[in-house]
Amino acid sequence: MMPIAPETPFRNLLATLIHEKFGLDEALLEEVLVYAESQGIHYGEALLKRRVLSESKFLTVLAEVYAMELVDTVDITGMKGEFTEFIPIQFLKKHYMVPLIPEDGNGPVRLAVNDPCALQAADDLARRLSCGPLAKVIAPRSRILSAINTFYDMSRGSAQDLVQDMEESGSDILADMEETADLLDDTSDSQLIRLVNHIISQSIKARASDIHIEPYQDSFKIRYRVDGILYDLLTPPRWIQTALVSRIKVMAKLNIAEKRLPQDGRIDVRIGEHDVDIRVSTVPTTHGERVVMRLLNKSGSLLTLSEFGMSDSTYATIGRLIQNPNGIILVTGPTGSGKTTSLYAIISAINSPDKNIITIEDPVEYQLKGIGQIQVNRKIDLTFALGLRSIVRQDPDVILVGEIRDRETAEIAVQSALTGHLVFSTLHTNDSASAVTRLVDIGIEPFLLSSAIKAVIAQRLVRKLCPQCKEPYHPDPDLLRRAGINAERSHGGNFYRAVGCEACFQTGYKGRMAIFEIMEVDEHLKGVMVKTSDANLIKGEAVHQGMATLRDDGIDKALHGLTTIEEVLRVSHD
Repeated sequence: MMPIAPETPFRNLLATLIHEKFGLDEALLEEVLVYAESQGIHYGEALLKRRVLSESKFLTVLAEVYAMELVDTVDITGMKGEFTEFIPIQFLKKHYMVPLIPEDGNGPVRLAVNDPCALQAADDLARRLSCGPLAKVIAPRSRILSAINTFYDMSRGSAQDLVQDMEESGSDILADMEETADLLDDTSDSQLIRLVNHIISQSIKARASDIHIEPYQDSFKIRYRVDGILYDLLTPPRWIQTALVSRIKVMAKLNIAEKRLPQDGRIDVRIGEHDVDIRVSTVPTTHGERVVMRLLNKSGSLLTLSEFGMSDSTYATIGRLIQNPNGIILVTGPTGSGKTTSLYAIISAINSPDKNIITIEDPVEYQLKGIGQIQVNRKIDLTFALGLRSIVRQDPDVILVGEIRDRETAEIAVQSALTGHLVFSTLHTNDSASAVTRLVDIGIEPFLLSSAIKAVIAQRLVRKLCPQCKEPYHPDPDLLRRAGINAERSHGGNFYRAVGCEACFQTGYKGRMAIFEIMEVDEHLKGVMVKTSDANLIKGEAVHQGMATLRDDGIDKALHGLTTIEEVLRVSHD
């Protein structure tokens, strides 16, 4: 809660100071006082609810009243976290306070608080810590919560230690499986629950996109995917597998008794300040159920087109294409290549009050303001095709279809594009030209495709070099030859290679960026598409017309020192 002011005269003092310091209207401040009393809430909270004053400004006034130091951040570097063993996290979160005790014993023991009036709670905490009087400083609520979460997250111990403890104690690992609102608030003694929570928490910390739980004949492996590459996280004992999978299935509200059929579910959790949507998929194998959890951090902001790291020419081309009044624009690539992220960025770029934009997705990954989003639901036969039929009756200007999977969906999308709608969708193909082949195979007439498709955008994700440890070098001539880089082009480039440091978990890479291949369907290419659906012939003509391939775009980024030649070769093909 916000800092309190228990007595009316004190509240009036605060109101007077706020009026003098920020020039706010006295009548408005008086109105907030009355509102706070009528609602039974604190004055600061009332100011925030009525959007009269920001927290930072209110804390500035409080710091002046109490003659206390105001800090913008709560730095826990070099601070001891032993208090997490005997102070419940709920106590600190309830009172918005966190102790800062130097590890080396030098310097004062401070208490960061958001409410200077919480004297009883501060005294209770000082007594439990047995460290004498605490020098209090005022800090923003969000900074205090972040520090609390970090302290308690670090105190959980390593996941490997948890597994070791389980082997030694052999306690009832199926007890206390109740789900908690915040994983960091979980105070259950069940080591299995702690293990699952820690696996998810550490994966999110490492920016993982997926967690794989894989049983084999004589081993059990847990891995996570970071920047498109799988890394080993844990190798627990084989006997833990059944209980661990059951715990995850309980969290995802799946049938734990059904182990013969694949199941899909989802988990919504909060890790500190991060709201995370986890899509859970289980499949039966000969050695037990295999589980994959896809992590979607909903607290992260959506990327805009300008943040994709694309070249100026690519950015200009996409910007021009999405202004088309009608037609189909397809984004292709394998699973996990960033197609949905690109489509969300495109939709956000063209979203305006004068456009009616409707999407049908499976699943709806992000909520977009001002856009109607439909979730596919096969249990009631709400498929892409059925949803798309309904959408075209909603007078849309722009339609986004999550994926074209069958002939019916493709036919409706093509007809919509030919009758004045701008349609965006995805296909799982290797390159841009293969999209035409795939749609013809599904059963769409080539002459309809040539008229409907405006462009096909193929994309892949390559890992970006860690800026802190990358080092320049001269690539081996054989590597340059494999990448198709001639001597003249290589001399003008700045090649770097991955090294590895603590910042990038010793991988040499940090984050990913997209490489693109944009096949615009002009009049010449339309003629080719009507005559043939051979992807190689269509791609050859497009390259002849000036199209840059995925590898071309990737090599360009390697020449600028953003990624490595090896990364480009890994995700692209000739």
